[in-house]
Amino acid sequence: MTQPKTTTRIPAPLYAAAGAGELAYQQLLKLPAVVNELGGKAVVTTFELREKAAATLRNANATAVNLRDKATATDVDVERLRETAMRNAAAVVAGAQAAQERAVAVYGRLVAHGERVVGTRVVKTAGIVDADIEATEAPAEVTAAPTKVEDTAEATTDAVVTPADVAERATAKPTKRTRTTTK
Repeated sequence: MTQPKTTTRIPAPLYAAAGAGELAYQQLLKLPAVVNELGGKAVVTTFELREKAAATLRNANATAVNLRDKATATDVDVERLRETAMRNAAAVVAGAQAAQERAVAVYGRLVAHGERVVGTRVVKTAGIVDADIEATEAPAEVTAAPTKVEDTAEATTDAVVTPADVAERATAKPTKRTRTTTK
């Protein structure tokens, strides 16, 4: 099964979960109205339920007797049973393929719905963050005081360092440098 591609680095199953959660939330909001509607329909007496149960039991017993009679008959058409089994197996395979296609389609719709849900939340959050940034003060600019460069033979702007200069400096005695502070 292939998963729909998303435009961000968030995995598609997370989008599917977000979409399913959003749809479940929408259905939960409708729950009080459904409970009130079903409350009026649920007034079925115990007597009516017992009558229905007794009728179902009578039908089940009659069907069991009928099947027992057919099972005891010695006329078994094996070829017909084989054809029926093959036809039923083909129907089951076709049904499974159709169910898989429906599942992939539903998954794709959940991912798309989740992307919309997450996307709107991100846009709303970004708007809140932007408003917070605008509401806060801009940070003060930090400026560094200029440092004083000592005039030495080494401190030239146009100097080009050659390998000979590097070797000469490596063999020269180190000089003590002092830091200058600006006030």
